[in-house]
Amino acid sequence: MFKNLNAGAIGIHNQSLHATIMLAQKTGFAGIDFDIRAAAALADAHGVAYVRDLFTQNHVRPGQWGLPVAWNQDQWQADLADLPRLAALGVELGCRRTATWCPSWSESRDYAENYQWHIARYRPIAEILRDHGCSLGIEFLGPKTLWASHPYKFIASLGEMMQLAADIGTGNVGLLLDAWHLYTSGDDLDVLDSLTSANVVSVHINDAPVGIPRDELADTVRCLPLETGVIDLVGFMRKLAELGYDGPVTTEPFNQRLNDLAADDPQAAAQQVSHAMDRLWQASGL
Repeated sequence: MFKNLNAGAIGIHNQSLHATIMLAQKTGFAGIDFDIRAAAALADAHGVAYVRDLFTQNHVRPGQWGLPVAWNQDQWQADLADLPRLAALGVELGCRRTATWCPSWSESRDYAENYQWHIARYRPIAEILRDHGCSLGIEFLGPKTLWASHPYKFIASLGEMMQLAADIGTGNVGLLLDAWHLYTSGDDLDVLDSLTSANVVSVHINDAPVGIPRDELADTVRCLPLETGVIDLVGFMRKLAELGYDGPVTTEPFNQRLNDLAADDPQAAAQQVSHAMDRLWQASGL
């Protein structure tokens, strides 16, 4: 496992790929999430070797690239047509992991209909990624506050998402596993014993505010790792280590205080996250 930075997740926006790599290098991150289309634009202008060197010369790994297919929008087929080119670039850069998320609700489709709809959208994406040797992680969303006000509930737990991955049937679909969503789904850490390292494509870590019942937690209000101890992140990380997971671990706190700091001093915000992750690594014996 390695410490991975998603700059946008901590309130740092509109940075170039080069600037994000340099920020990660300065603040102790081993990898970053990156926009594969931005990387493609740089590769078109300067060559793939130039982009690869941005990572290697600064000793920062390409952790994962966000899935460049808006699978739930009208443009999804146009995006799908562009995916082989982008997946090939990801491979050339040494990054075979990409991820997306799955809403835990629907306004118009019941569970069974929505399940088949999602398979129809995800499967062609996964097939292209498989043909390029890439894996797709899909994030389930746990909080009851996200789905309770909608007509139809959808996938909101690890077991359901693993079943969807199996039914997609391409062999390269697994989890973007978020400790926050695992906790808010109501599952305990023992559910991770059902996984193998191949089932986990990417990992997010966050803590939860104190004094709020699990079913009342708002998805957009989270805390830095070990900030409160509400979520057993030490146990979570040890389970991942037991699985042999070797991919990126990213903090996604959706924290207003951190966002405000990032607006004034991006490096200070990234450093604060890095220090929190260092403390978690140490507490977990990693």
